[in-house]
Amino acid sequence: MITADFHVHSNFSSDGKASMEDMINQGIKLGLKTLCFTDHMDYDYPNIYKYSFELAPEDYIEKLEIMKEKYKSQIEILTGIELGLQPHVTDRMNELINKYKFDFIIGSVHVVDQVDPYYPQYWENKSEEEGIARCFKAIKEGCESFQGFHVCGHIDYIVRYAPSSKVKYNEYSYTYYQDVLDEILKTLVDHGKGIEVNTSGYKYGLGHPHPKTEILRRYKELGGEILTIGSDAHLPEHLCYDFDRVTQLLKDIGYQYYTIFKEGKPIMKKL
Repeated sequence: MITADFHVHSNFSSDGKASMEDMINQGIKLGLKTLCFTDHMDYDYPNIYKYSFELAPEDYIEKLEIMKEKYKSQIEILTGIELGLQPHVTDRMNELINKYKFDFIIGSVHVVDQVDPYYPQYWENKSEEEGIARCFKAIKEGCESFQGFHVCGHIDYIVRYAPSSKVKYNEYSYTYYQDVLDEILKTLVDHGKGIEVNTSGYKYGLGHPHPKTEILRRYKELGGEILTIGSDAHLPEHLCYDFDRVTQLLKDIGYQYYTIFKEGKPIMKKL
């Protein structure tokens, strides 16, 4: 049974829609033992969009400390962050994690060639296959240039935004992209990093979490063991989304444990 959600946003994220207390109270209601906030810090997010995705670290950590004390008898609150991987901001990310102590750090790619794939602009003048492949390559580059994270977040979330209705999550070919995906997974394993099982894929009606089953299976084949489970919730009602479903999926693949992090150290928990 999964009792920790390790990908949670509050209104400290530019796209967050709920307060920390709203998320915490929902976690308590659901019976969670641990809740790790992982609000966005995307340095150099394109200013052509309405979001900044940079938070104020001091304010964020101060608020978390208040929440930890207030709810300590009901739920464990941990300090996490979701860093937006781009090779040219590596120095800024290193400065942040050296200055502040985080229990847990997700490394995710939200920007590719100075464009967010969420927006139609990204897909102009390229096929869907080219757009997906370029994003995977950007993840590989991000993981190679910076190792200050614990898990790579939502590896294949790019497929949500492919514009053609015929390109659905269940239809994109793992084997078509296997070379670059294997490079990502091998880089993570070589550096002792994990991957996130992000259940928002179910929320979006894609039929699988991020990443899809073949990637989770391949990570295990390559010797990977570190899996954190996160809902990527931006609203209380999305907390722990389909955790029971992903538990069975991971057991079917052969995983016996998931991972939580405290003070940057992995702790294995029975599924």
